[in-house]
Amino acid sequence: MTPCILTVHAHPDDESSKGAATIARYHDAGVRTVLVCCTGGEEGEILNPLMDRPGVREQIAEIRRQELAAAAEIIGYDEVVSLGYRDSGMPGAPANAHPDCLAMAPLEEAVERLIAVIRRVRPQVIVGYPEDQSGYPHPDHLRAHELARRAFEATSEPLKLYYTLWPARRMRMIHEKLLELGMESPFGEDFLQRLERHREQRITTEIDTAGFDEVARKALLAHATQVDPNHPLWFSLPDDVRRSVEGTEYYQLASSRVGDPVGVERDFFEGILPFSPLERARAGVGTQQG
Repeated sequence: MTPCILTVHAHPDDESSKGAATIARYHDAGVRTVLVCCTGGEEGEILNPLMDRPGVREQIAEIRRQELAAAAEIIGYDEVVSLGYRDSGMPGAPANAHPDCLAMAPLEEAVERLIAVIRRVRPQVIVGYPEDQSGYPHPDHLRAHELARRAFEATSEPLKLYYTLWPARRMRMIHEKLLELGMESPFGEDFLQRLERHREQRITTEIDTAGFDEVARKALLAHATQVDPNHPLWFSLPDDVRRSVEGTEYYQLASSRVGDPVGVERDFFEGILPFSPLERARAGVGTQQG
């Protein structure tokens, strides 16, 4: 059995901001990694001032396709699959009604497109988004959650479904480090306290990504139209300080066909394989199994 992880993301750049270091580590360990990107990101704003120049907006779909390809190569995805839908835009935007957008697509049609990919690549693990998107209720993120959940339920190949999480504890550490350095934090105290009340209890799985966090930063920067290299959340902290708050990525095990874990999981393949791909990689042993 060849271990395989399939991730479901809404737009180009989501694969770099949600779990990129995890995928980089698994790829390095010999696990096959497949990215499904639901939309082309056509409605993405140009957030990098250096890219806000004539011609960029007119070519945004092609530029974002190129950015996605570059980021996926940096992370280590073995395959990138486009589900073929148009970006739906932010809630209430006119793009929500575009006939080709993900929000307007018949749900069962979109699920079938994802199912076809799953049956072809046969992942044991799917990673998607949690149902609660109250912090960023983009129509495509909500739909991406539905697609991953329904496709998992409709197929027998995947054995586990995970959701990516940005825990309050990590945001709190970034917030406090920025303040210690006399810098402005993108988080308010009320926001952090709300997260601490509602988000932490969902963490079931922690993946050690030490040594792979720089991959995520480089992948983000590959999305030059979308990512401001001076953004305080991603790039303000000095490297030595940043490493002190990174090194772990967090997930919720949403559904398992191999039983519930005992305690905090450290590997997506617990209960699936008789070995840990991550530990075997450390020991210099391959993950390919018959």
